Amino acid sequence: MDRFVVTWSPQVRDDLHDLAAYIAKASPRYAAAVVSRILLAGRNLEILPWRGRVLPELGLQNHREVFVHEYRLIYRIDGLTVQILAIIHGRRLLENTRLGE
Repeated sequence: MDRFVVTWSPQVRDDLHDLAAYIAKASPRYAAAVVSRILLAGRNLEILPWRGRVLPELGLQNHREVFVHEYRLIYRIDGLTVQILAIIHGRRLLENTRLGE
């Protein structure tokens, strides 16, 4: 079974840091739990990248998302590479989000 390489764009890493700082204002413990789960979801894509649902806004088979708590982890599969493109709140519209391409 092939193992995929997961990459996180610099923008996504910055967004994750900002998300953690925002949540930590109310609960540092919850912030740590959310970040930990997001990172774990990213690592799990090394083995099962096709498990996420097709990104409804694009409808392309290689653009997918998984939900972690109330956040959408959006990614693209290209060969054996999975690129994490964005982490956004589930209520935000993708059209207002830059994908880290």
